[in-house]
Amino acid sequence: MDPQQEIFSALLIALKEKYKNTGIGVYDTFLPPEGTAYPFVYLGATTQADQDTKDAIIGKVSQTVHVWHDNPRKRGTVSQIMLSIKELCRSLEHTRNFSWSVKLAEQRILPDTTTKQALLHGVLEFEFSFS
Repeated sequence: MDPQQEIFSALLIALKEKYKNTGIGVYDTFLPPEGTAYPFVYLGATTQADQDTKDAIIGKVSQTVHVWHDNPRKRGTVSQIMLSIKELCRSLEHTRNFSWSVKLAEQRILPDTTTKQALLHGVLEFEFSFS
């Protein structure tokens, strides 16, 4: 399996398991439909850069994870969800074909006024290295 797909799938499965029965939905590929309960987590863009060595393919995968909440006064909740996702990502050390390490985790929380209702939007950018 392609490295970016392998870490994406592992992260999606881990997030769905973590947030099962919590009221926090986890989505990928497409944003959830209108009327979806907040807060929710969305796995966004993925990029990969790799190089072939004598013995293996090594490289990095960047993964964006979004968190949305419909109450801008719940910044602490968004921040806590983001911390929890960072901890989960750092715990993903192995998938079937690769070893993983989080090299960088960037975090932003910003207002989102793209809908009629004001939202709070958390953005996490992870850089995983693999070997």
